[in-house]
Amino acid sequence: MVADKRGGRRTESGFGGQQPKAVQKALAMLEAVAHLGAGATAKQIAAHAQVPPATAYRMLNFLVADGFLVRVPDLSGFALGRRTSELAYASAASAPTRSVTDVLDAIRGETRHGVYVASFRSGTLRIVDTDPDHEVVSASTVMRNPHAHAVGKLMLAYHPRSLDTSTLRAVTARTVVSEQALHDELATILATEVSFEDEESRLGRAALAVPVREPGSNVVGGLCLQGVSGRINRDNRDLKLLLREGAQQLVGLI
Repeated sequence: MVADKRGGRRTESGFGGQQPKAVQKALAMLEAVAHLGAGATAKQIAAHAQVPPATAYRMLNFLVADGFLVRVPDLSGFALGRRTSELAYASAASAPTRSVTDVLDAIRGETRHGVYVASFRSGTLRIVDTDPDHEVVSASTVMRNPHAHAVGKLMLAYHPRSLDTSTLRAVTARTVVSEQALHDELATILATEVSFEDEESRLGRAALAVPVREPGSNVVGGLCLQGVSGRINRDNRDLKLLLREGAQQLVGLI
């Protein structure tokens, strides 16, 4: 231990003053974004991390500047950045394994479409890895209208309790708002293990999603591919094969 000029004490790490608390707050805010999912607002992050709003805004800017967080495309909130993903999924030197980022980077190298993976453990959807080159719908947007999104429908199919809090609103003119039609579609998803939506969440956009399992075979997330309507369809064997192979490699990683 080393005494400072005012007779106080520093830790052996050399930190003094408020620096350790600042580090704790920054980590708490990263943890808050991981828990709340992509699209979490500064106000939500501050409340979850129990950090004063003014401090939260300042620290969020630092975390974005350093690449630990990124702003979602519409600038309404934040998501984990690539540097955080690299920390979270770094392989141990003694037991090298593929990370979520490794798997998704390989898939992205084989398609022009956007690719991302979501977790919906306990019926709460969280974006695990966003596509840096394509706009990805935020988790909060999907949770508001899961029936209108390919990955949201996947969650409804495998976690039907999520239906209890869902309102079938028309996001576009093509959104499925009939309860019977949605139940029929969810049954098809369970039978084929493929979820599809075409211009239901956004005009001009379509998406395919397949389930991602944990080692015990329980479905805990979804791998989603999205792009221009007309270029993605339910019967595209190559895209479905690409997603299914990717989902197999993601077993146990989310």
